[in-house]
Amino acid sequence: QVQLVESGGGSVQTGGSLRLSCAGSGSEYTTSRDCMGWIREAPGKGREGVARVYIGRAYYSDSVKGRFTISQDNANGTLYLQMNNLKPEDTAMYYCASGTSGGFCGPTYFRHWGQGTQVTVSS
Repeated sequence: QVQLVESGGGSVQTGGSLRLSCAGSGSEYTTSRDCMGWIREAPGKGREGVARVYIGRAYYSDSVKGRFTISQDNANGTLYLQMNNLKPEDTAMYYCASGTSGGFCGPTYFRHWGQGTQVTVSS
């Protein structure tokens, strides 16, 4: 069992910043936290993998590269997403996820998901 709880969402203006956090717990969390990521979903759009960290290496979607930074607390595995220079198109529900399937790490393969935190960017 893994429980993931996101926090830090909110409403900001274009160019603003937010920092999302994802705290994990549960009997399988230690195993699953080698692969963690952030996925967003906006109304009328599909899910987009924003960023993930897999065995210490970070990967980003082209849409956020250079603006978002994913990081992880090595002590407790808490996952963060620092979002700078936010744009209206970043408006979405942001989900934290963890765990691999078949050895793969990514939006299609994450085994555990949080409930999401809303990010709204106004122009």
